[in-house]
Amino acid sequence: MDDARWMGRALALAARGLGETNPNPVVGCVLVRGERVVAEGWHVRAGGPHAEVVALDRAGPRARGATLYVTLEPCAHHGRTPPCAPRVRDSGVGRVVVALADPSLHAGGRGLRLLRRAGIPVTTGVLAGQAARLDDRFLVSARGGRPFVILKAALTLDGRIATSSGRSKWITSAAQRRQARWLRRLQDGVLVGIGTVLADDPRLMPAPAVRRSFARVVLDTGLRLPVRSRLVRSVRKRAPVIAVSGPAPLDRRRRLERAGVEVIAVPSPRGRVSLPHALSALGARGWTSLMVEGGSETLGSFLRERLFDQVALFRAPLLLGGRGSLSAFGGDDPAGFDEALRLRPVPDDPPFPWPFEPQFELWVPDRAGR
Repeated sequence: MDDARWMGRALALAARGLGETNPNPVVGCVLVRGERVVAEGWHVRAGGPHAEVVALDRAGPRARGATLYVTLEPCAHHGRTPPCAPRVRDSGVGRVVVALADPSLHAGGRGLRLLRRAGIPVTTGVLAGQAARLDDRFLVSARGGRPFVILKAALTLDGRIATSSGRSKWITSAAQRRQARWLRRLQDGVLVGIGTVLADDPRLMPAPAVRRSFARVVLDTGLRLPVRSRLVRSVRKRAPVIAVSGPAPLDRRRRLERAGVEVIAVPSPRGRVSLPHALSALGARGWTSLMVEGGSETLGSFLRERLFDQVALFRAPLLLGGRGSLSAFGGDDPAGFDEALRLRPVPDDPPFPWPFEPQFELWVPDRAGR
């Protein structure tokens, strides 16, 4: 059996669910017997059947004796759907090959143990790196107890995101903005600071193709979010608005809640919303990934706290200059370069299944390079 070949096919199937399965992982499955594909499937959307169930349903009795390739450990717990590990066990497959074990607390390797106890040979780790890249949002959330965070900035070559008067439209090209919206749809939601809302009055809606729920989060220590803002006026069940605040006047909170905004109060030392508490509160509500889109102070706060997993930089061939123009990452001034965080580019080998040629740079913190 060419395990890498068939797992590669399972990963290609899993990628079809990108942006639709949240907060679930993307998963692909292939059933192979005698070097021929018996059936295949992928997880299409949260609440729908898992990839293994889709493939087994399509295979029927032909699954007996086949090898099942799946990109993530079959689950053994009840969620929105019944567990699929027992279904795999009872299908009669002769072998199971898994790219990644599920690190979630509720999973804990139970699916793999269930299959092995049934006498089914199980191989793990095949193309694990590719599977982890595809499901990085789910894996960070499952392991860290907080949402995966990607910081996004559209900036000039000298690192500016707005003029001194706050003008920022448009730094990047229309094609880059389309790609930024595609990145947004991979996440469970978008997060901005109240300054961005007051300055730009954005709606922060997901792409029309996104049919799942999508959170729009505002860090707003004093609940200054205007009820007549475009954000609040566009409150929908599919795209809820969440205001994360500190202690705030009760009348402001009630006014926003009557307008359909969910208000989450968290500790706010020194007049700033505690980012660890904010992320924990959002994670507890089921949001597993967020794209932070500004402004400068909010991006700088996530940088200062080291609370992010990726950085997406959309650079425009512009030099803005000026003492008052805004830098992408604001916040407190560091004392020296020893306070800087070293980054490394996200490798694209093997390539991620982008539906375009990326016009942005993707970076991750280089923890070992500090």
